[in-house]
Amino acid sequence: MHKDLKKVMFDEGQIAGLADSIAERINADYEGESLTAVVVLKGSLVFAADLIRRINADVRVDFMQASSYGVGTESSGVIKIKKDLESDISGENVLIIEDIVDSGRTLSLLKKELADRGAKSVKIAALLSKPARRVVDVEIEYIGAEIPDEFVVGYGLDFAERYRNLPYIGILKPEVYR
Repeated sequence: MHKDLKKVMFDEGQIAGLADSIAERINADYEGESLTAVVVLKGSLVFAADLIRRINADVRVDFMQASSYGVGTESSGVIKIKKDLESDISGENVLIIEDIVDSGRTLSLLKKELADRGAKSVKIAALLSKPARRVVDVEIEYIGAEIPDEFVVGYGLDFAERYRNLPYIGILKPEVYR
């Protein structure tokens, strides 16, 4: 375990089990259909790589980096797209792949934006959900696990661009991020 962690929340085997469970549900819902996976950068990259290898549908992959922004920590309700899709998603089944859902602001706006671009359907797959932090009601069709309001890192999740490469998910010690 990394010295900056309080404890490991999910080890490699548990994470694989969560990815298997999510993929099983996606495979049932998209049997015989194609799918465009939209990977939300940067944190979702590791989870997305594992998840798409478990999906049986014909999968195209594209990437977005987006945020909702405003004054301080409050969302303005406007989505700022830092990196946009390279492909046209009109008429496509779109699966947004996210590492963790906190407030729900960005994902809510992103889901609406992709639907407005003419996607046939837009659903969200998130490895983790932190309902205690939710301020916007957003439907997350595929959730690996709900977690308490702890600062987690590893398996793509970061603090100040660090810890993404850890093969497990752990709770960061408060003194590291405060």
